[in-house]
Amino acid sequence: MPQQKDPCQKQACAIQTCLQANKYLESMCEDVIREMRRCCETHAVNSICCSGFKGSAPTENKNNP
Repeated sequence: MPQQKDPCQKQACAIQTCLQANKYLESMCEDVIREMRRCCETHAVNSICCSGFKGSAPTENKNNP
């Protein structure tokens, strides 16, 4: 039986591409990170790519006390 493609793999790859292109500055990739979070909200159960996003706060909230 063929393995099903991870539903959030496209977004995960986009994050890696963006980070590499921007010297790993997360602030330069907020839009693609946001898209990954949206995907994980819907597909977290079916996506191995979302394992690093489970329980993590959105980027916008990281600097709040």
